Amino acid sequence: MSELVRGLSKHLKAALAQSPAVALLGPRQVGKTTLALSLMDEKTAIYLDLQAPGDIAKLREPELYLADHQDKLVILDEIHRMPNLFPVLRGLIDRGRRAGRRAGMYLILGSASLDLLQQSGETLAGRVRYLELTPLCLSELHPSDADKLWVRGGFPESFLAPSETDSLAWRMDFIQSYLERDIPQFGPRIAATTLRRFWTMLAHTQGGLLNTASLARSLGADQKTVARYLDLLTDLFMLRQLPSWHSNVGKRLVKSPKIYLRDSGILHALLGITDKESLLGHAVVGASYEGFVIDTLLSQAPARCTPYFYRTSAGAEIDLLLAWGNGDLWIIEIKRSLDPHPRRGFHHARQDLAPTRSFVAYPGNERYRISEGLEAIPIAELAAEIAGFV
Repeated sequence: MSELVRGLSKHLKAALAQSPAVALLGPRQVGKTTLALSLMDEKTAIYLDLQAPGDIAKLREPELYLADHQDKLVILDEIHRMPNLFPVLRGLIDRGRRAGRRAGMYLILGSASLDLLQQSGETLAGRVRYLELTPLCLSELHPSDADKLWVRGGFPESFLAPSETDSLAWRMDFIQSYLERDIPQFGPRIAATTLRRFWTMLAHTQGGLLNTASLARSLGADQKTVARYLDLLTDLFMLRQLPSWHSNVGKRLVKSPKIYLRDSGILHALLGITDKESLLGHAVVGASYEGFVIDTLLSQAPARCTPYFYRTSAGAEIDLLLAWGNGDLWIIEIKRSLDPHPRRGFHHARQDLAPTRSFVAYPGNERYRISEGLEAIPIAELAAEIAGFV
């Protein structure tokens, strides 16, 4: 992973220069620790792994220990294991502010949003900034790596594996570890076989509308249990629930969210897809590519950008709709084709919504105008445009 420079690095440094605490969130094995440790070459910092007995022992009296290191950046890894630290951090941050230190005190790393956001939201309000480190995205790689990234997904160990076989083996081990070791840390005990079956069911419905009742029947569970599983996978950054756009357009709108496994490599591993050739012959290929592009684009979206999809009962449809805080509305059709002409439903939806900008994201290299107000645009170029929109 040392040969990869993560795009979030500059944002992390900027956040630490502005806020007393930064929470770096993201799934396991995505590179949070590697990114955090890279700061130690530039800052006076100490690193504490809250899974390591030696580091846990140092924090038996956390206020005393941390007070001795207020002149350093303290990196706390696996923060969810010691939620009792949050009140201590709040007191030390406030003490540091009174002493004139207003930024760069704590970097806390977490593999899930649920416990971390709940705890820090209660005790560190106004003192912490949140950043999410996603798996590798296309903006961090060469455009020629797009298909490799799509097939293998963005977890660094999977992407950098020496062969397709090694990449798939890593992902299968990752899934098993998540089921048996990681997920039980964050929620009620769930049988690994049950959750794996549920995860695989979601893979088969990639890009489809969420039907909790159907999932419950297939799993042999009640709908509340299914909703709990969905929320758990979402909070662990494994699942995206893309909401439907609701607006007063005088149309009957589909209201259920669409669901996507966020990492395409994990999706393919759950479905037994070994390489690009087997992917191209699989029924999930279109939905897989759509999810891959959506995650590529949203990995670059700032916090003020809210994603949706749009669909009416009459067939008007938008794959991805971006609502910006200033009222702008962008709509995006996703095409896995070098002939990126949108479907009829896209044009109908465009008439319904009157968006500020309209795009067709496709795997080509040239940006050009399809018609008045509608552009074909390479995926990486659109991601950069989203990241840079002011």
